[in-house]
Amino acid sequence: MQSIPIKNVGVSRLVDAFQRTYYYLRLSITDQCNFRCNYCLPNGYQPETDKPSFLTLSEITRVAQAFANMGTKKIRLTGGEPTLRKDFTAIAENIAQIKGIKQVALTTNGYRMLKDVETWKHAGITSINVSVDSLNPKMFHQITGINKFEEVIRGIERAFEVGYEKIKVNSVLMKNLNDIEFNQFLDWVKHRPIQMRFIELMQTGEMNNFFHRYHLSGQVLADKLISQGWHQQQKMLTDGPAKVFKHSDYKGEIGLIMPYEKNFCASCNRLRVSSKGKLHLCLFGEEGIELRDLLQSDEHQTLLQARIFAALQGKREHHYLHQGDSGIRNHLASIGG
Repeated sequence: MQSIPIKNVGVSRLVDAFQRTYYYLRLSITDQCNFRCNYCLPNGYQPETDKPSFLTLSEITRVAQAFANMGTKKIRLTGGEPTLRKDFTAIAENIAQIKGIKQVALTTNGYRMLKDVETWKHAGITSINVSVDSLNPKMFHQITGINKFEEVIRGIERAFEVGYEKIKVNSVLMKNLNDIEFNQFLDWVKHRPIQMRFIELMQTGEMNNFFHRYHLSGQVLADKLISQGWHQQQKMLTDGPAKVFKHSDYKGEIGLIMPYEKNFCASCNRLRVSSKGKLHLCLFGEEGIELRDLLQSDEHQTLLQARIFAALQGKREHHYLHQGDSGIRNHLASIGG
């Protein structure tokens, strides 16, 4: 059988065995987080001993370049809390300058947003997702372990002041905790260009009991929205997994992320690289494919792209969350959610 020249493999587009094309990379730059969210790190961040350091600025730039060469158009910086890195601005600037990257997104807990969001915009961050799990300051504190509700909300308002036209706000949906605030969230986005996204609670190794106690299907909210005249929108090429609903009376939007829904994985368009340099083909599942040894020199780009492409051919058709299998993922902070 004729072998494929490695140079051709290395520049291949990111297409898997099921003909899904990947335009979107979620790039974790740290595991550290300064919040203690009950659904993720209820005991706070616990640094691992004798583990590899987080990717350096040059390593991050090289992996971003490789994905851009293979057709990636959107890179989302995640954590932990990515803005805890002292070189966060430099990371954003480097990625924003890579040819082919059209969007540099950020997922943040909003802790530094009020003070730094203008700097982020100048660095090239094109869009921001902020976590706000409750509009009740006491419930916000209960869920996150941090009493910073007012600062986060003011940070969102500041983002609009410095020129962001729309902000996405994430809330992990939890039965009998924040699901009772659904109407309050609707009121909040009525006159604000906020896409309020409710993320179904996902089962992880450390949180089985929590999951069974608080999980609520996002379909409950979808049915409410449809009954109230909301309409589901068509997805764009680089959009994430949210089903987005609009209503003519509302300036904002509602997004629902429902990983237990049938065929959730059919439209998958995103890959993940961890803060230690491993490629993860799915949020749930395998140990990851090591990339870091090929991030030490620009001369390794062809080999790096070849490894990414080869690994992608082993991506499963779907996760097994619906069967109660969350793979090896103990918590979501380790891979950027």
